[in-house]
Amino acid sequence: MDWQGQKLAEQLMQIMLLVSGVVACATSYILGSFQMMVLIYAGGVVLTTLITVPNWPFFNRHALKWLDPSEAEKHPKPQQSVSSKKKPAKK
Repeated sequence: MDWQGQKLAEQLMQIMLLVSGVVACATSYILGSFQMMVLIYAGGVVLTTLITVPNWPFFNRHALKWLDPSEAEKHPKPQQSVSSKKKPAKK
């Protein structure tokens, strides 16, 4: 999953949980059943999980292009510079 796919998955998750919560509350108010509200919201959570957790192809539309190993050797990683002076310890 690429960065934009992660953002899309999070937005879908928030929207779907909000919608399932509103639908569950409205239904439970109309029917007067707390059990129905819990079941509808639990179904919304399961559906949201099935849509947002797996790495579906539409979450990977903007894949990052990594360097080939031969190209990576031509561009070494930057190394931290080690200073020869040590700071005196505070007492």
